[in-house]
Amino acid sequence: MELIKRYKALSAVLAALVIVGVACWIYQLMCGLTVTGMNNGTSWGLYITNFMFFVGLSAGGLIVASSASVFHIAKFKQVALPAIILSTVCICAAGMFVLIDLGGIQRVWRILTGPNPTSPLLWDVCVITCYLIINICYLVFMTKGNDRAVSITSRFALPCAILVHSVTAWIFGLEIAKEGWYSAILAPIFVASAMDSGLALLLLVLSALKKMRVFETSRDLMASLAGLLATCIAVDAFFIFCELLTMGYNGTHGGMLILTELTSGATAPFFWFEIIGGLVIPFCVLVFAKNREKTAVVNVACVLVVLGVFCKRIWLLFTSFITPNVMGAPGIISGSSTAIRETGTSSFAVLSSYAPTAFEVLIVVGVISLVALAFMVLAGTLIRPKKTAE
Repeated sequence: MELIKRYKALSAVLAALVIVGVACWIYQLMCGLTVTGMNNGTSWGLYITNFMFFVGLSAGGLIVASSASVFHIAKFKQVALPAIILSTVCICAAGMFVLIDLGGIQRVWRILTGPNPTSPLLWDVCVITCYLIINICYLVFMTKGNDRAVSITSRFALPCAILVHSVTAWIFGLEIAKEGWYSAILAPIFVASAMDSGLALLLLVLSALKKMRVFETSRDLMASLAGLLATCIAVDAFFIFCELLTMGYNGTHGGMLILTELTSGATAPFFWFEIIGGLVIPFCVLVFAKNREKTAVVNVACVLVVLGVFCKRIWLLFTSFITPNVMGAPGIISGSSTAIRETGTSSFAVLSSYAPTAFEVLIVVGVISLVALAFMVLAGTLIRPKKTAE
């Protein structure tokens, strides 16, 4: 609780945002998902966007921490504890967004009474549960100083971290009903983006902890992690290039629809920000060793990477809703309040639109604020202030 006491004003603001978010969520439970901007045409919105985003942030932190033990990278072990704390709170956030998106959370017990083994959604529930358990065990063993247990746990943590984001990708990649989702390399794209976004967030957190004098990280280690981030950005960019080249070169109808929408459609601003701001600029900055030694420069690059990956989640999710793979079909009932007043075919449409409502935004802000508070509590309690050699 040390950080909570030291930063009372920040803690109070975060707590207030959590209360507002909970109040909005209760209102959503009372009124249903009609208070959101989602409809039958766009059945996933801001909640699932953040679910994908936070799973990636969590997986990136755990991969760094477990790699320290699996591959015996001594210097990475120094930041393993903050990485595990960050990974744990982020995966909790991802789970909360799924439960919030369900709408009728009181029926969540039906997952246990009527599971569908062929559904990737069930796979994701199982792997996230295992992932959370591994994170908690990892955290307990590290705080108790049980190096042998940490070493054993890391052997399970590393493949699980990769699997959790792969299964998340398969939720989309195994659906042939939406153009732009079904792809053989969607899982590698998700894992690569998890590595760069998770590592970028870890670097930002380490910088913040250093400024708060909670945890000191050597400049050499920060530079090494920044170099690893540059490599992850390059891999992520390569996978995206492969996907876009395949869609564009083959010239298939669906592929060209998606490519056109990405480059000049409604989701184009998010796509180009991710390409330029989230990949090109950070890589050009971090590829030079002298830049990796400047904390402020690295932090700016990390912020761009995190924002870029969030934009990627947006364009990846919504472009496929905007672009149907069957044009000219009679469509579906929109499910919106305006459709109630329509008659005949006027209530049907092929295309749909989506914009998050104030309730959705406040609920998301509330979850993020809760995660920030949880991190402050765990970091202030479990991390013992110590200095590493410069």
